[in-house]
Amino acid sequence: MIFFYLFLTFFEIGLFGFGGGYGMLSLIQHETVEHWHWITAAEFTDIVAISQMTPGPIGINSATYCGYTAVKNAGYSMPMAMLGSLTSTVALVLPSLILMVLISRLFMRYMHHPVVEGVFRTLRPAVVGLLAAATLLLMTPDNFSTPTSDPWQFGVSCFLFVAAFIGVKVMHINPIRMILYCAFAGLVLLY
Repeated sequence: MIFFYLFLTFFEIGLFGFGGGYGMLSLIQHETVEHWHWITAAEFTDIVAISQMTPGPIGINSATYCGYTAVKNAGYSMPMAMLGSLTSTVALVLPSLILMVLISRLFMRYMHHPVVEGVFRTLRPAVVGLLAAATLLLMTPDNFSTPTSDPWQFGVSCFLFVAAFIGVKVMHINPIRMILYCAFAGLVLLY
């Protein structure tokens, strides 16, 4: 039964996940962690980190890993967990595939129409909002600790957060290099 709900959940995410993979993260987090409780918040954070470091779109990578982890956490074997990965991945991609095939010709014909341009102008701020929500949803005690429970880890986590932001946004450091720098700094400072 989990496979049906995985398919349905990730099909919905694929259908309403405007803004690409990063825009989908808050939807994936809500459904898999809060709604279905298939994975923990800490597991979701690991999924996001691994999905960013592996080749491919983050939304698809996250869906693949979430499907695997959800089925594995439900007590199924590794081959069944791999089927969970496939189910989630196909379900996430299917709406986009169907919609792009159906509307690509119409969009090319009407893309300069004022109504279409207006829709896209209003969607852009919504996508930025989804990205901000995904960021805020990941700022939990599981990821940052708290000043009372572990002040050192909290301080290091906040420092790495700010350093990564400044490194990528201000200093224009390649995000892959920034991930490696932060991983090394985290190893040195936390272990």
